[in-house]
Amino acid sequence: MFDHIITRDHTTNPITITPIAESDFGSWLSHQSATTKAWIEANGYEAKRGTHLALPGSDGAVGSVLIGYVDDAKAIWDFAGLPANLAEGTYGLSDSISDNGALYEKAALGLYLGGYRFDRYRKDDGKKAKRAKIALHDNDAAARAENIARGIGLARDLINVPANDMGPAELEGAAKSLGAEFGANVRAIVGSDLLKQNYPAIHTVGHGSERDPRLIDLKWGDENAPKITLVGKGVCFDTGGYDLKPSSNMILMKKDMGGSAQVLGLARMIMAAGLPVRLRVLIPAVENMVSGRAYRPSDILQTRKGITVEVGNTDAEGRIVLADALTEAASEDPEMLLDFATLTGAARVALGLGLPALFSNDDDLANGLMETGLKENDPLWRLPLWEDYRSQLDSKAADMNNISGSPFGGAIIAALFLDRFADGAKSWAHIDLMAWNPSDRPGRPTGGEAQGIRAAFKLIADRYGK
Repeated sequence: MFDHIITRDHTTNPITITPIAESDFGSWLSHQSATTKAWIEANGYEAKRGTHLALPGSDGAVGSVLIGYVDDAKAIWDFAGLPANLAEGTYGLSDSISDNGALYEKAALGLYLGGYRFDRYRKDDGKKAKRAKIALHDNDAAARAENIARGIGLARDLINVPANDMGPAELEGAAKSLGAEFGANVRAIVGSDLLKQNYPAIHTVGHGSERDPRLIDLKWGDENAPKITLVGKGVCFDTGGYDLKPSSNMILMKKDMGGSAQVLGLARMIMAAGLPVRLRVLIPAVENMVSGRAYRPSDILQTRKGITVEVGNTDAEGRIVLADALTEAASEDPEMLLDFATLTGAARVALGLGLPALFSNDDDLANGLMETGLKENDPLWRLPLWEDYRSQLDSKAADMNNISGSPFGGAIIAALFLDRFADGAKSWAHIDLMAWNPSDRPGRPTGGEAQGIRAAFKLIADRYGK
């Protein structure tokens, strides 16, 4: 995944990458040799953030590389363009920033993510072997960056795998592989066993597919430690069911398990860091398909909580499968309960593709996630659990409907639906996200994306860390 990164040791003599703060460029330049000044002037280089310039060595080859940055939350992306643009060779960050842990971590994370590739289905064209290598110092900042990068990389990889190779069983396999790596216990309740163990909503949505639905359950850590529970929507493909999506809306629906990818990536960060928490991850994994067994509009469904749900639209399936998982999660009264889901187009209309919507029953948790997200450049934006809209989920035939009859406020309506099932959790947050980059940017290629998990990890580490 990140084979362009190597560890610096006494045998490594890398080409130096010299970070220059954009605001300090004039001062830095005044101390350089006439030859260096002339080269920089000839190239019109001004050390603007994210821009780089190779300086020639005495032999005509690359002698060093300058990279401009601004030391703020976005500094990660200032460094992310380097791996794809450096000539073949081995490079390393200047020793001058090795003692600045915060800056080094941002730089290292940018260098990790800038080299991310999803090439599982592409033939080796020989370019991989010719990629520039980045030699990082063996320090705590580099280790933290690696941990975060590998969590993000896991989330991206899972989303990018198409549904023919990432169904409910394969998603379970990914969770079990992660659990085996860190000594977690992973089990799954599969197919008709969901009915026997009272997860009827998950079973109903997933029963329309020939690929058995399941509830994946990962547990890790000391039973007596603070309980942190993560729930991720795992709809491995969403046709919309009988309320069938048009092809333009269905083309990206391999990413509808993006919530499950987020929680597995976040779980990896937590376990790799050895945080002293009791971690639980719950993933309802299904496909929402059309078949003779698929559920229909106007069906009335049972849920684990005992609340009956009338189906106003089969394309609002994510909230239905999350209902059972949230009921189970809330029953343990965790210190913190987070759910991640690619839940509504309405959230994207309100906030765009890069800003996940955040809902919470706990102001302290919501404020912590928002503030941390802004500091980490992994933003979340809070929307209200607006009480006046609850009646829009009323049903004449059941305890509630899964949609509103109104076209407005869809993200809020979905969050209010989930709130009924998270009831009992003292500190719950719901993150409604895109989980996809629609275009290439440095360190953020087109495809699956992790959103909000760096912020969540930092908040959990700050609150419950060693």
